[in-house]
Amino acid sequence: MNLSAEEDLIRATLRGLNRAIILWLVSRGPMSGYKITKEISRLTERKFTSGVVYPLLYELEEKGFISGEWHQKGRRRIKCYSITEEGEDVLRNIRRLFKKPLREVLQSLLGES
Repeated sequence: MNLSAEEDLIRATLRGLNRAIILWLVSRGPMSGYKITKEISRLTERKFTSGVVYPLLYELEEKGFISGEWHQKGRRRIKCYSITEEGEDVLRNIRRLFKKPLREVLQSLLGES
């Protein structure tokens, strides 16, 4: 597999997980979009931009899975996102759906038994 095909596969995999990652992050406590972007970049070791993350935040908020609240920080307004009860339910279902198969796949990928 050439490098660009490999990178395309990695990007597609991450793109499919971004919503679940965002739900998981905000389930740990309120976070700004900037902090979410930085945290996803850190976790995936890939550069994520606000152009990728903010549309997902708007989508998740529109669907009622997260809620955003504006805060004043100095002269700037920052929107912090929190998970809603509906979002908690979705995250719980995602965990249930992937727990066993994902654990087996990851153990195999990582060479663990």
